[in-house]
Amino acid sequence: MGEIFKAAVVRLAPMKQIDQMRRRAARYLDVEAVNIAPAKGVFSLSFDDIPATAWTEAGPILAQHGVKATYYICGGLAGGRNMDRDQFQVRHLQELHAAGHEIGCHTYGHTSVLRMDAAALKLSLDANAAWVSERLDGYRMTTFAYPFGDCTLSAKRYVRGRFDLGRGVRDGVNAGREDRGLIKSIGLESRRLPHYDLAGLMAEAAASRGWLTAYGHDVSDRPTDYGCTPADLDRVLTLARAAGLDIRPLGAAWPALAAD
Repeated sequence: MGEIFKAAVVRLAPMKQIDQMRRRAARYLDVEAVNIAPAKGVFSLSFDDIPATAWTEAGPILAQHGVKATYYICGGLAGGRNMDRDQFQVRHLQELHAAGHEIGCHTYGHTSVLRMDAAALKLSLDANAAWVSERLDGYRMTTFAYPFGDCTLSAKRYVRGRFDLGRGVRDGVNAGREDRGLIKSIGLESRRLPHYDLAGLMAEAAASRGWLTAYGHDVSDRPTDYGCTPADLDRVLTLARAAGLDIRPLGAAWPALAAD
């Protein structure tokens, strides 16, 4: 058994290196640059997957701040569990849509694009589009977020042809020339937030007339490693308001942000 395990580790090591090279290639190659040039700095908040608490706990906080967010949906996760958390129910999707939040695409089954060829990616996106459309009276998703933040050159090309933008997980403010297929975004994980200079990032977005996007997952007093607390979420939105940023969902912000 020990030899079998060692052999498996040896096989996995080259795969991890290849995946790293594919991610790096997607970051630096085949960039379709657009000029991020809003009239004033913008902040966009999103939630991925989505855990039920991203609506049941986060929804009231968003309403208190008068904020609309983007919810990146995987239809295949509805009513199930992911990362040891209950995922959204169809009624949550319909409620947040009725409240004016954007619905974005996150593949159907939350599968990394590293594990899908072009045909499989198309099938996944088609399935998710049909699933959402059937439950939201023909709603069409216009923005995409990569599961796990993984991106490949072929996936980025396909995403650009199908959506207005693709959102990644690389830290930083989007300002000046940025890649439409791989927009930067900071993670709202409670374990990581203390290491960010959130006020500084908000001020940078305001001063540069840039676009700061952020993504979260579950929201609770005991979040997963990928989630945040209600207090964290409240603080992020308070800082964005204090910096004078215009707060909009990604899809609503995009037309006023990007210039060729």
